[in-house]
Amino acid sequence: MKKTILAAATLAAINIFAQQKDSLQVKDVDEVVLTASRKKENIKEIPSSVTIVNQKQIQSQLTVNSDISNILQYTVPSLATSSGTTTNSGQTLRGRQVLVLIDGIPQSTPLRNGARDIRSIDPSVIERIEVIKGATSIYGNGSDGGIINYITRKSTGNKKISGISQVGITGQPYGGTLGFRASQLLSGKITKDFDYVASFAYERTGYLKDANGDNLSPTYSTAKMNNYNGMLKLGYNFNENNRIEASYIGYASKSDLNLGLKTGKYGLIPTIGEGLGKGLETTPQGTPRNHNLKVSYDNKKLWQGTSLNVNLYMQDFRTVYGYSDTFFNGGQSNVISKKYGARANFDTQLWNAQNSQGEIIYGIDILNDQTVQKLEDGRYWTPDMNMTNIAPFMLMKIDLFKKLILKGGLRYENIKVKVGDFNTLSSIKNDGTFTQSIFVKGGDLEYNALVGNIGFRYNINPEINIFGSFSQAYSINELGRILRTSTSDTINNLETKPIIVNNYELGATGQITRWLNYEITSYVSTSKLGATFVQSADRSLTIQRAPEVVYGVEGFLHFSPVKWISFGGSYSWMEGITSPKDDGDYSTKINNSRISAPKILAYIQARPIGNLSVGLDMLHMFGQDRFQPNAKGLFTYGEGAVPEYTVFNFKSSYEVDKNWKVSLGIENLFNRLYQPAIAWWAARDSDFANALGMRGTFMIEYKF
Repeated sequence: MKKTILAAATLAAINIFAQQKDSLQVKDVDEVVLTASRKKENIKEIPSSVTIVNQKQIQSQLTVNSDISNILQYTVPSLATSSGTTTNSGQTLRGRQVLVLIDGIPQSTPLRNGARDIRSIDPSVIERIEVIKGATSIYGNGSDGGIINYITRKSTGNKKISGISQVGITGQPYGGTLGFRASQLLSGKITKDFDYVASFAYERTGYLKDANGDNLSPTYSTAKMNNYNGMLKLGYNFNENNRIEASYIGYASKSDLNLGLKTGKYGLIPTIGEGLGKGLETTPQGTPRNHNLKVSYDNKKLWQGTSLNVNLYMQDFRTVYGYSDTFFNGGQSNVISKKYGARANFDTQLWNAQNSQGEIIYGIDILNDQTVQKLEDGRYWTPDMNMTNIAPFMLMKIDLFKKLILKGGLRYENIKVKVGDFNTLSSIKNDGTFTQSIFVKGGDLEYNALVGNIGFRYNINPEINIFGSFSQAYSINELGRILRTSTSDTINNLETKPIIVNNYELGATGQITRWLNYEITSYVSTSKLGATFVQSADRSLTIQRAPEVVYGVEGFLHFSPVKWISFGGSYSWMEGITSPKDDGDYSTKINNSRISAPKILAYIQARPIGNLSVGLDMLHMFGQDRFQPNAKGLFTYGEGAVPEYTVFNFKSSYEVDKNWKVSLGIENLFNRLYQPAIAWWAARDSDFANALGMRGTFMIEYKF
């Protein structure tokens, strides 16, 4: 089976690939990455595929849409498309769940995956986004498909104060759609050794409408929403080798949308918002708080040849979902999570000869994650889950002849979860019957595993660099959902084993001429016990635990033939299979909630005159028809056929002078009427909703 999969991935790898680049310059070969090894290193030293979304790309995409999940769908080839709502459900990376970080602080809630982690920060404070693709355990629990790390802005330059002010409006060619956003970034040095960054951003969205002018579905809508983001970062250099930094980042989003829900018919009539919402008083849905505190200390010369980095952090997160009547007496649920963590990184230079270098990175991670899902009236939907994770790790790197880089590492996961006693909710099945509430006795769960990675990168010449790796991820994903649907009176009788993912990757990258860059990657990831949402006979959702294999290819081409124009694109394709009976029969496909359709991203960016930049982005999703409907002609959840669609975005900016710039972006330039992928694969009337129609954004920026 593995040989067949590897052969399929290799054969598919002869396709043409691309990755979007908004810069007019050839890809910077000296680009620095922090996330892959928890230290700064050149991207040419990393033995795996990494996507860096730089600040220029982020600002360019911000002109079109400020939603970070939308920005990522246009810049990361193997990331599934955005739902266009507050949830990133289905937005997997290489067919698996992704771990989201802000400056290394985990934002994801794998104990109860609430799918609100990607949309947890305003893009105005992000310096770059580092996406590590493929399973990795470098940051612990939850990175089955990889890592998305938002690296926030830092102070640059020697001025006491400098800043960027932005104001903008958004709107559609329909009434009530006007929105507004403003942000202010300040940075500088108070003294020679004391620097700071301060930022605040606010956005108010209007009504959001499809290409026909109808209100989008109010379920998890980003319409009529207030978004806030604040950041304060203070740093002090004791001397050239010692630095301490403290930061706070806060994000909040709350919707006051009051639209009634007009449920459509799957595949025929879209669900829309209509009239005024009536009935129950509800809590505004959104993420009312996401607080992140971090203190870091760096010592570049702890002793001869050894540096030290220590991070202490805390995250306090709460997200609120819309009203649901799927359980007795109905209500709104919250996912509430608090994390406390510490990381200690030692980096020791083993040797540094003329033709080779060796170093070892080692340390320990400590994380306490307290997560629960509760209703607004206090009822528990999941029990209190208190996880403590202590993980020592070691990574060795050898650089031979400035061409061959070898890396290998080990991490020992020691996880304990205390689960409280609780009563399951009495829920209403689709046939109108009830499942009775039962008392579940809590207890202690313990998990231990040794996971590792090994990889190589051979930089033969500028035209071709070959890389390959094997890496593992270890996660306890959706423990809360497994517990909340319990039919047993004790947790020891439930299937709560963790997910261990083995990821194999082989690729090549290089610069063929001064104006052409490329990368091509094939991958296979396996797990003896995965986790996928499937629909039971009564159409309720359960989690299927079964062996899985996901494989695919991706890559990019980037052309910059002359200084004033660049163009290129990316391609990604994947497939996933499973053996539900664990009998070696992998003829069953993993459903479309995880395996997204092939995706092409293409772009052209030009500077026809010195101060004017114009560009056009294209996203093309291929059709995906991998399952058959049942005897009644209905698809089950995750198996709906997804039709293809193509969307174009326009973006432009004009630099009035060195301080002032104006920008204009148009999302869905040709006002295409279509539905996002989740509307089709979910195969439910309530989820069948149209995507956003044409919307424009006009922004003014002042730098000082």
